[in-house]
Amino acid sequence: MKFEQLLLWNESKIVEMSRMATEILREHYDPIVGKTQNDYMLEKFQSAQSIRGQLKQGVQYYFVSENGKSIGFLAFYPKTYCVYISKFYLYKAERGKGFSHKMLNFVIMKTKEAGLAAIELNVNKRNSSIPVYEKLGFKIIRSEKNDIGQGYYMDDYVCRLEI
Repeated sequence: MKFEQLLLWNESKIVEMSRMATEILREHYDPIVGKTQNDYMLEKFQSAQSIRGQLKQGVQYYFVSENGKSIGFLAFYPKTYCVYISKFYLYKAERGKGFSHKMLNFVIMKTKEAGLAAIELNVNKRNSSIPVYEKLGFKIIRSEKNDIGQGYYMDDYVCRLEI
């Protein structure tokens, strides 16, 4: 498995990341939150402009590939007490093949390099991936509802993995 970091100066790769994110997230989240909210969220969080802004703020994005084929992407950043995973996605055809374990091991390595001992992420309460996160060792530590604008909310569980 290969992890290629997305760098701020590489505009074509930023656009590629935005396209990939849109494709994966549209398929996964339209049924969960509806197309209208997902369109809003994609523009707010995964447009090329948004990704550029996140990179400037220290979010690390990575393309994930296996045998030269793009299979998904990651994004995370260090907080004072943990690494926060903001994106952890695979194309639907690549799920269930053990890739999420390898992706998490990569994040664990980066977490240790940062001198931190935990990883957190948010997951929509209706997301079918909750059992995957639990299988990876994450524990639900609380729920939260975040206003993301235009009357939309993210109704999530916050999950934590101690390493």
